[in-house]
Amino acid sequence: MVLSTARLMVREMSPSDLMPLAAMLQDDGVMYAYGGAFCAAETEAWLDKQLRRYAELGFGLWAVCLNDTGEMIGQCGITMQEYNDLTVPEIGYLFARGHWHNGYAAEAAMACRCYGMANLHFNRLYSIIRVTNVASQKVAFRIGMRPEGTIVRHYRGQYMRHIVFSADID
Repeated sequence: MVLSTARLMVREMSPSDLMPLAAMLQDDGVMYAYGGAFCAAETEAWLDKQLRRYAELGFGLWAVCLNDTGEMIGQCGITMQEYNDLTVPEIGYLFARGHWHNGYAAEAAMACRCYGMANLHFNRLYSIIRVTNVASQKVAFRIGMRPEGTIVRHYRGQYMRHIVFSADID
């Protein structure tokens, strides 16, 4: 386990998490900010990338599970992303549609913000969120992040405008 909250346990993903991860990544509704659902190969590559991140950096996107049942309901964590010719630590989050609107994303993201600053010693954390992803923007605001700019990313054959949120160490 990496960290826990009142309702959630956050841990590294493993190959046995492929099925619940696929349920999220292969859902068009969940993946609209990424330009649509992933295929099986993209899902496996996503999981492999997280496993590499854990090995190389000691962090990445982690499985978010309910404390009561152990069910994996999402992923949240810190990854390194490109922004204005820098590589910055980004808090990212993605949850299964059946678990939206319960405050899980904000709860997990706030725990990751605290972890990133206290344990990984980042002075500033970012969230880079597609302009159409209003729900994720609300989460960023709820955990104390504020917009600082916009960027355009080319991803899966599309140009997508993003708002860059950030928060400094408290």
